[in-house]
Amino acid sequence: MQIIAAILVSLVGLEHLVIMGLEMFASPKKQAALFELSTNYTQQPEARVAMANQGVYNGMLGLLILISYWFLPAAYHLVITSLLLLFVIVVALYGGASTSKKIWLMQMLPAILALIAVMFVF
Repeated sequence: MQIIAAILVSLVGLEHLVIMGLEMFASPKKQAALFELSTNYTQQPEARVAMANQGVYNGMLGLLILISYWFLPAAYHLVITSLLLLFVIVVALYGGASTSKKIWLMQMLPAILALIAVMFVF
């Protein structure tokens, strides 16, 4: 179960780093397609700044998930990694309800599975 937890936690962390890259650096056309937004919206300067700002949050969250699991002492894994995964679950719950149900499958489900695995390991 420890290997499964490590894989799932790593996937959640890496997923958020990928989301960061898409939100910060993808073209407006690609962002519109990926995030189910209109191209008119993603081309607006204000939307570009807002998406980049959101990207910073996702990137830091992904980085913290990876650091908490791989580099902190084992005694801290359960508390810190669980809190970060719970944060992902809550944010994805709201995101899926307010924008696209796809978020529940793509972000919330992996975080729930990772949290369950972490709870079984520690």
